[in-house]
Amino acid sequence: MTATKILLDESEMPRRWYNLVPDVPSPSDLTAAGRAVLEKDPDSPGSLGIAISEAVEVAAQHPDTNYALGSVLDHVLLHQTIIGEEALLQLAKAGDTPDLIVGCTGGGSNFGGLAFPFLGEKLAGTMSPIIRAVEPAAFPSLTKGTYAYDFGDTAGMTPLMKMHTLGHDFIPDPIHAGGLRYHGMSPLISHVYELGLIEAVAKTQKECFEAGIRFARSEGIVPAPEPTHALAACVEEALRCKETGEEKVILTALCGHGHLDLPAYSRYLAGEMVDHELSGPALEAALAGLPEVPATR
Repeated sequence: MTATKILLDESEMPRRWYNLVPDVPSPSDLTAAGRAVLEKDPDSPGSLGIAISEAVEVAAQHPDTNYALGSVLDHVLLHQTIIGEEALLQLAKAGDTPDLIVGCTGGGSNFGGLAFPFLGEKLAGTMSPIIRAVEPAAFPSLTKGTYAYDFGDTAGMTPLMKMHTLGHDFIPDPIHAGGLRYHGMSPLISHVYELGLIEAVAKTQKECFEAGIRFARSEGIVPAPEPTHALAACVEEALRCKETGEEKVILTALCGHGHLDLPAYSRYLAGEMVDHELSGPALEAALAGLPEVPATR
């Protein structure tokens, strides 16, 4: 389930910041958006889209409260580009340029933060790396989604954004990479993908955890499930280079440690992990709820 912070209604407790209830699992019964989801599916695994709906609803009910979407949108990617800017300086100090840049991609913030500074250099003609987004096969918005206007949340409270989407009604399967469980892709990432400036692939979670185990054994760091998607693509490319004899500089960002995800690694090692891949009927059903946007000149 996705955790968010829900401010209780005044009828339940005084509306003060120190009365915020920490880490209320979403969907919750504290909001109309959450109750609607639970009415439809009492065992809903939740999603980032549902948590956003609940947070926006709470903020909208109180004049002294605002909500800033901390993922997907342009200002977030701009903030995150400090990652790519630092990587540019590090590579320059090492006297290297990347041949391939790989990033895990759920909503796009982490990937954009790493890739966009290098994309700027690529457009300026100073380097020519391949830039590869790696998303979960369970909710592949870039590789299987539709480029259309859609809401950024499940209840349809946010402004419409043109992005690659699986439909705001889509509830992702409960895979272990919780940070990648989102129905849409950043409008900026979607735009550069449409322009052909980046490419995208989808990976199943068992392949990703295999790469995570391999990385931990070789580097001594247990990665979070999210970056194992990028690691799986890095391993795949490195093994390809090993076969062909081609030398490549591969850059990725290890955006989180897996210290809190050891039970997930235990399930993988015990052979209990299940792969989820989005099927045609499920995709069609999710896209059926896309909002109708009048054509403009």
